Amino acid sequence: MKKLTILYAIMFLFGCQTTTEMTNNFDNSTAIDNTKSSQTPIVGGVETLYIHPFDISFQARMDTGAETSSIDAQNIQPFERDGEKWVSFDITNRKNNQTHHFEKPIIRKTNIIRTLQEEVRYVVHMSLQIANEIIDTEFTLNDRSKFEYQVLIGRNIINGRFIIDPSIENTLH
Repeated sequence: MKKLTILYAIMFLFGCQTTTEMTNNFDNSTAIDNTKSSQTPIVGGVETLYIHPFDISFQARMDTGAETSSIDAQNIQPFERDGEKWVSFDITNRKNNQTHHFEKPIIRKTNIIRTLQEEVRYVVHMSLQIANEIIDTEFTLNDRSKFEYQVLIGRNIINGRFIIDPSIENTLH
């Protein structure tokens, strides 16, 4: 009994906490706030979206490894308009061969490093609709004709909007 009293006295003098106090403090300090994640929709690795002004959907790959979203564009031609740098390009929806021609200001150029090669791409603003949200954001223009998906959705759209579960597809309607 004397040893236990001495142990408590030492713990009191040096400010040690009891096991219960340490556990309670640990639990409170490591509490995770799930309020944001519970409100953020979980979407699949592939989702349906609309690129304006198309009236037919595109299947898009959600890619958390890509910083900027990318879209399949053909006939990419830079030009100048009123001293500003612009780019013209065509987007054809593979589902129905509907083609739209675009002329947009170049926001910036970006370097994409792929295996053994570096590629410069133009970045433009495009509007898309995913679920009920219309998003105006940056897309790189790229010939994606060899890829299964014409649209790649990167972190510039995903961050703060979606949690990606690659085991599911087409969760948004």
